[in-house]
Amino acid sequence: MYVCSCFGVTEQQVKDHAAAGACTPRQIASASKAGTDCGGCVRTIQAMLGRGGCPRRELLDRKQTPLTAAGPAEGIPEAA
Repeated sequence: MYVCSCFGVTEQQVKDHAAAGACTPRQIASASKAGTDCGGCVRTIQAMLGRGGCPRRELLDRKQTPLTAAGPAEGIPEAA
């Protein structure tokens, strides 16, 4: 089924881009142009992506956060 009729982007293509790491409508648009013409499919794409966590974004956040700021060290109890 087509999600974006302006550019002929199918539901499967959106799912494939999401599986490859695209987790926002903007990232789907960058990968496929879906949602960049009339914008009628953006809400459908949002619904397909859901509101779950973005594994790719979480990995990027971990790379940018120093280990000491990520939380208490293993084996050391937190102060109450």
